[in-house]
Amino acid sequence: MCFGPFKRVCHWGPLTALGIIKIITYTMVHCSNMLLPPTQSFAGFLNMVTFLINSGLSIYNLLSAMFEGPGYLPLKWCPEYPADEAYLQFCKVCEGFKAPRSHHCRKCGRCVLKMDHHCPWINNCVGHANHAHFTTFLYFSVSGSLQATAIMGYTLYRAFYRAWYMHQMQSSLISNNTIQFTVTTLILTVFSIGLSIGVVLSVGALLFFQLRSILRNKTGVEEWIVKKAVYRRQPFHNKGFVFPYDLGWKKNFIQVFNWNLEPMGDGISWPVVKGCNQYTLTIEQKEQKVEKRARTRTYMAVRKYSGNWFPISHGFGVFLHPPCTDEPRMPLRPSETINVTRWKKLVVYFSDNILKK
Repeated sequence: MCFGPFKRVCHWGPLTALGIIKIITYTMVHCSNMLLPPTQSFAGFLNMVTFLINSGLSIYNLLSAMFEGPGYLPLKWCPEYPADEAYLQFCKVCEGFKAPRSHHCRKCGRCVLKMDHHCPWINNCVGHANHAHFTTFLYFSVSGSLQATAIMGYTLYRAFYRAWYMHQMQSSLISNNTIQFTVTTLILTVFSIGLSIGVVLSVGALLFFQLRSILRNKTGVEEWIVKKAVYRRQPFHNKGFVFPYDLGWKKNFIQVFNWNLEPMGDGISWPVVKGCNQYTLTIEQKEQKVEKRARTRTYMAVRKYSGNWFPISHGFGVFLHPPCTDEPRMPLRPSETINVTRWKKLVVYFSDNILKK
């Protein structure tokens, strides 16, 4: 389903992200005013301005990615030429065909243009229209958190080693600003340092994968499709699958980033490499679907399962072995038939959903 502006923000993801930014910003400003007051030196002024720019642009791009959205394929969409419908998948929910690079998101309830993934931090999908804003949000979050970690960490160090820096002040080796913490601000500073380090590590990793995705012009969904395409061709010793949208890192980058962060194109028609066409990837997807149905196996449920992540009757194993998907688990009743498309040691996949054995 598509949410309104108020419901879009009232979700644990955006509220948590905004809360983390606010806590780090408040603590960073407090520490900077003690360590490097912006009114007393150019270094202090530059430090404060740089951080506030990082913080402000993080919030701006977070909200832009959230409210602008990924861009949705029009309901009941059909290609210009009816003959091309044979190359496309049909979406029963949107009652139309899926354009190249478009995928249906169950959480948004719509087919998303160039869908990368559904991100809980913006309570929206990352796709054609907001990929640049989302990646820019990640960059400024990491940049600001790196700066905050350094400043807050050094401020904390100065507070604990007061005797040392008092001696250094007498030698005029460092500034004579006094660092004083109350119990509340000390706890808040330690907590904020932990938050900022966590942002650098986790968001930094996500930033790396997003930049790699942009430079390769390959979304997270397409990465998985290409892996299966290559795997399908290995037994036959063919040359391999040619991904149609990789035009080289410069052209790939320009497709997403420009001065106003507005994407190029309409999200439906895409430039492709020589030897490919608009439907190279969609044809591969349809062939993979046929193979998926061919290897489907039928099972029968022998125990009742509620679909919860931690059903007491099934023990800790269900909770400690989460499947690699964000799809909901489905409840089962004894003697119910299941068409399984993939299976692992503790997880079976069926009808695009997952269930613990």
